[in-house]
Amino acid sequence: MNLDQALHTYIAESRGLLEEMEDALLGLEHDPDDADLIGALFRAAHTIKGSAGLFGLDAVVGFTHGVESLLDQLRDGTISVSTDLIGTLLECRDHISTLIDKVAQADAPLDADQEAQGERLQHALHAHLGHLSDADAHANTHAEAQLDAHFPAEPGALHSDGASRIELDNWHISLQFGVDVMRNGMDPASFIRYLGTVGDIISLQLDCAQMPAIAEMDPQSCYLGVEIDLRSGADKKTIEDVFEFVRDDCRVSIMAPPSHVAKFMQQAVPLQGEVDKIGEILCDAGILTELELAQALTLQGAADGGQRQLGQILVELRDVPSVAVDVALDKQRQLRENKHQESKFIRVNAAKLDQLIDLVGELIIAGASASLLAVRSGNVALAEATSVINRFVEEIRSDALGLRMVEIGETFNRFQRVVRDVSKDIGKDIGLDISGGDTELDKTVVEKIGDPLTHLVRNAMDHGIEPAPLRSARGKPLKGTVRLNAYHDSGSIVMEVTDDGAGLNRDKILAKAIERGLVAAGAVLSDGEIFNLIFEAGFSTADNVTKLSGRGVGMDVVKRNIHALRGTVEIDSREGVGTTVRIRLPLTLAIIDGFLVGVGSTSFVVPLDMVLECLELSEADRQAARQHDYINLRGEVLPLISLRSVFDIGGDVGRRENVLVVKSAGKKAGLVVDTLQGEFQTVIKPLSKMFHQVKCLSGSTILGSGDVALILDVPALIQRASGAAVPQTAAAVKTGAARA
Repeated sequence: MNLDQALHTYIAESRGLLEEMEDALLGLEHDPDDADLIGALFRAAHTIKGSAGLFGLDAVVGFTHGVESLLDQLRDGTISVSTDLIGTLLECRDHISTLIDKVAQADAPLDADQEAQGERLQHALHAHLGHLSDADAHANTHAEAQLDAHFPAEPGALHSDGASRIELDNWHISLQFGVDVMRNGMDPASFIRYLGTVGDIISLQLDCAQMPAIAEMDPQSCYLGVEIDLRSGADKKTIEDVFEFVRDDCRVSIMAPPSHVAKFMQQAVPLQGEVDKIGEILCDAGILTELELAQALTLQGAADGGQRQLGQILVELRDVPSVAVDVALDKQRQLRENKHQESKFIRVNAAKLDQLIDLVGELIIAGASASLLAVRSGNVALAEATSVINRFVEEIRSDALGLRMVEIGETFNRFQRVVRDVSKDIGKDIGLDISGGDTELDKTVVEKIGDPLTHLVRNAMDHGIEPAPLRSARGKPLKGTVRLNAYHDSGSIVMEVTDDGAGLNRDKILAKAIERGLVAAGAVLSDGEIFNLIFEAGFSTADNVTKLSGRGVGMDVVKRNIHALRGTVEIDSREGVGTTVRIRLPLTLAIIDGFLVGVGSTSFVVPLDMVLECLELSEADRQAARQHDYINLRGEVLPLISLRSVFDIGGDVGRRENVLVVKSAGKKAGLVVDTLQGEFQTVIKPLSKMFHQVKCLSGSTILGSGDVALILDVPALIQRASGAAVPQTAAAVKTGAARA
């Protein structure tokens, strides 16, 4: 086994389990009695600790063991969920994450603050566990009363009140040695003594039922059986292994303690694996061992042609109590009913997936070149063959891109913790409302949108949501709300961060902008233009500086990061009502369906999802467009954008001009071009960094002829048509096209 690779897998899986722990803990705050969430918590901690032991990660094992012990008590119902407990467990989850990060950094040591945090959390765990003695006693008494009917008294077993019965936490072992055990060199007494090393033998009673008459006794034969009550924290497999060397010469039946069975009755949740058979369920719960299961399966196969019920055999062998079999059968039914709903996943290295997308992109370019050559050759059969190949390439492209599409909900859910912690820090009662979590977009976009969303959520909580007294005076609920929403629109994904707070103060923002020289005094700006000023570097209207905001940093980073993803950001706000920040991003950053157009000798690509229709300009429309840059489209005013003018493309205007009607963010515009060249699979190639200030372009692509086509930034063009100033980019476009 490659241990380094296995360790990397453990680190990745542990981080995923830590995310599950955080989601479960936040869920418990709203539903403290959800047994599934508690079970998920325990299983996550158990898996992290158990796997860490395989790699000798003692720090992870030691700390997580305390967390697991507390979660075990929570799972048993010995303690209940509280705000203080959730807070402690969230901090423990963060500390485990720190320990895992140190493992990923080649076992880097904890710094002094991290060590102090670990010690403080261990004391907090012990404090919670230290209050369990009374609760344990009560739980044991309750379980004992419930299970009396299932566990009849055993002769010789001692109880605290002197009654002859099995104690609640004792294993009961029925041991019958074979007649030839001593002839085979085994000493029965030695196994009893060894059993004492794994626990305390509370009672031991000899069974003389197999003893013959004195005259028929053989001094080298063994006729004795033993009934033993063992108090031990060991599992059933450990106790069974005591008799490993004499297993073929004896009959051993190990009955789990009633408290152990009680826990199974309450939980009955498989810890891992594809457990949907009664034997596997009981083995996973520690009530049955693999050896006992194998013996029972052998008997099942030999009896009644395999029709005899396995559960009945296990009860008859005294390996499992009947009540545990009933619970396991019920769990088996539930698992089999739900099994068809479960999805199967495999882990794929992200780098391999990115490489696949790159190769598909190159395949698309090569396919376009082959199609062009086939058309030029005039060979009809060759053209048809390349058409079929291109159709399959398109299907491969769609499926490959689908592999990188992930739901935004996982990213949104991470903000449950952000909202919880920040609201406590700033002393406000704020909740998070999530919708549209099943909206899908490219994995690369998801990874890069986390930081901008974090800035926006924190800003909404600190600046947007008012303090409770002010909300009460305004007639609002005392609890503020931040909403995250996502949806698809015109080939883009839109994410909204909304708060029901005070809204933006238009006059205050404008005054601050004039003071800083960002806006000329007396300038007339729309509300949207004024609100967008908060994205300027260092801009802030906060009266007080807090540890969250007020220094004028963050919002400019939001805008810069979103623009780097070829996205846009806009703000809607009503003073006293709330604010919505709307982010619009492309679904993918790799390959898109495009529509190819030509202006002179220059080719442009428009994202196909934004194209509504194509039409030819009549002579009357051409004359009207020269005067006022719009036409009447079926009673609707359609602004026109001449790509020849925007990019200062030389050459004579053709006798015919066409309009490509596009739409973005609910706004329409018409792009005036010379030729319409049809749909085109577009592999997006980013422009060089020297062109990062170029407006109205979002990238480039390579045509089948080897020429370069520029991909248009439709939202920026529509903004230009709406009257916003867009710097001239003619020289940069010409240089970029030449160098690309």
